[in-house]
Amino acid sequence: MTVNSLLTNIASACILRNAKKVQIHASISYIKTNLKNHFQDNITGVIVFGSHSRNTILPREYDKCSDIDIMVIFKNPYHQPQTYLNQLKRFTESLYTQSQIKQSNPTVQLHMNHITFELVPAIRGLLGGLKIPAPSSNYINWIDTDPTGFNNNLIIANQNNSNLTKPLVRILKRWNAIAGYPYESYELEKQIVNNSPSYYTHNWLPKYFYDAVSSLDYSWLEAQWKKDKIEALKRATISAKQNEQGGNPYPAESDISKIIWV
Repeated sequence: MTVNSLLTNIASACILRNAKKVQIHASISYIKTNLKNHFQDNITGVIVFGSHSRNTILPREYDKCSDIDIMVIFKNPYHQPQTYLNQLKRFTESLYTQSQIKQSNPTVQLHMNHITFELVPAIRGLLGGLKIPAPSSNYINWIDTDPTGFNNNLIIANQNNSNLTKPLVRILKRWNAIAGYPYESYELEKQIVNNSPSYYTHNWLPKYFYDAVSSLDYSWLEAQWKKDKIEALKRATISAKQNEQGGNPYPAESDISKIIWV
């Protein structure tokens, strides 16, 4: 097997297939309906965002942390975030009595057998933009957000790069899961998209992969184990690229397989 065929197979395997899509879509529809019935006029909208909305979510067997992000927009903008988090927690406890539920600031997590939901409270700011709870380390209660703004950036990058950006995202998210999540999923997707070229004229997946890995960045303040995992990926891709250029496709494939597809 060559690096190209390996990466193509990984990207294909990490697509959420129809049967699971149907099950997840049914769960999304159910929770959205019950949110609206439960809160009625106290909420003004429910938005599905994150990797599911971008079609870059991985099946649970390839990423145990795969989840569905749902933003619940509350009508009253004057309460503190914890008030809305408490309301969302009571809602999930009343509806999903057999599921594991916990608050993980700034969300309420609902763990089901086939998927995890992350419920995020939001309010409208004075200028109409959306705000979500700030991280606990911040000195403010709410921060601005655009839940679907990144989606268009990913679509443009994918179109400009022979429709290979989304497969590349799935491949590197699979590595991220195996490596113990040195990156937050969203931050990894942003790095891939932000570092992608404005336009590529070829459709050879390994080229995108090598370039994306070489451009991965991290802060030197990160935990050492995270830096070690990222550097190990970079070394493996350098070795694979050198083996390919030297006419040794099978050692090149082995370099990548050992770190991404174990």
